[in-house]
Amino acid sequence: MKKTIFAMGLAVASLTASAQNIDKIITKDYVDHLIKTLSSDEMEGRGTFTPGIDKAATFIEKEFASIGLKPLEGQAGYRQTFYKYKLKPVSTKVTVDGQVIADENILIYGSRAENVSFDQSNGDGWIKLDESKDFMSQFRTLARSGKRQLVLVDVKFVDAFKRIKGMIGREAILDEAELQNPKSPAIVFVLDKENVASTFSVELKNTVAKMPLFNVAGIIPGKSRAKELVVFSGHYDHMGIVKPVEGDSIMNGADDDASGTSAVIALAKYYKKLNKNERTLIFVAFTGEEMGMLGSKYFSEKLNPDEVVAMFNIEMIGKDSKFGKNTAFITGYDKSDLGKILQKNLEGTEFTFHPDPYKEQQLFYRSDNATLAALGVPAHTISTDQIDSDKLYHTVKDEYSSLDVDNILSTIKAIAKSAVSILSGADTPSRIPKLK
Repeated sequence: MKKTIFAMGLAVASLTASAQNIDKIITKDYVDHLIKTLSSDEMEGRGTFTPGIDKAATFIEKEFASIGLKPLEGQAGYRQTFYKYKLKPVSTKVTVDGQVIADENILIYGSRAENVSFDQSNGDGWIKLDESKDFMSQFRTLARSGKRQLVLVDVKFVDAFKRIKGMIGREAILDEAELQNPKSPAIVFVLDKENVASTFSVELKNTVAKMPLFNVAGIIPGKSRAKELVVFSGHYDHMGIVKPVEGDSIMNGADDDASGTSAVIALAKYYKKLNKNERTLIFVAFTGEEMGMLGSKYFSEKLNPDEVVAMFNIEMIGKDSKFGKNTAFITGYDKSDLGKILQKNLEGTEFTFHPDPYKEQQLFYRSDNATLAALGVPAHTISTDQIDSDKLYHTVKDEYSSLDVDNILSTIKAIAKSAVSILSGADTPSRIPKLK
């Protein structure tokens, strides 16, 4: 009986010491400083391929160095650099039966080469959209076809045509393999043309620029189980500078995702001080999430997914969740038992994790956890955002002043406490079924 009481006393003392320790390491002032810096106007909205994101990366690098993280294996520094190719249209010339088509009546989709040229003799010919069917369903089918084809569009579809033309960006971001594809597709939609009597020709010219991107990543090596990896992540990119709205043109991205990136840095600081991780910990700020999760895809390709025990992706924790204060939700909660492990470790505290209440939004595969989750890793996103009613999401109003730093602080501490048994090797989350 005395031994039991003594053991319980040690456990309580350990928890108390840990709580005191975390309050000294992850302070409100520290987290506040991280978020304010990352979401400041100086960072210019952290748009991918802009000076602003370089400034943000430099700030994160300095924080990782101050904490004492080591670079990823094989890296000289904290930047994990890779490259994409930016394709920008220079000129477009489309003729039908000798008549040059006006630019406003041309919509290009899928052009993926520096130069694309085809006509009725060497392309996939021409077709006309079916006027009895809706524009978008036909557009989607053609967009997936991989063809080089001229598509005539009746004037009855003018509104849909102009809407899509306005939505499709003039620039495309490509991998090297896409750029070198000798059969690069191009669907060329021409408005208000009835048919092709004899000939047509398409000539598209683009400039190509090789552009660097960089995740920022560091590690705390594990001890007895160093080959087993636990990843903490958030994306540090946002949407840069846009057309002014009420005089404001900077998409600061304070909640999305300066809040999550700040959490990653704070967790790195805490776990480095704690120095109790048997498994190796990776802390990574991803680039290019807003452009299709470019950074997390590259990062995942460099790992053996079988070695990754868990991934904690942190996305938008700047406000109360729909479950109230001291709560957060976990996407894909039912796909592994990671959430149950975390909740078990929070017993006796005021914080609770919940399943994702927004399943119709398909958030599980919309954030940077998606690539590793598809490979079987128990990779989940932790968030508090009320995405169905968040009017600041992807607007210039997503600024520091809109955040509840206490909410961010409580969520970071909850993650820090609840993940400890996974870091120590005491718990191993079940694997997620791989996507086929």
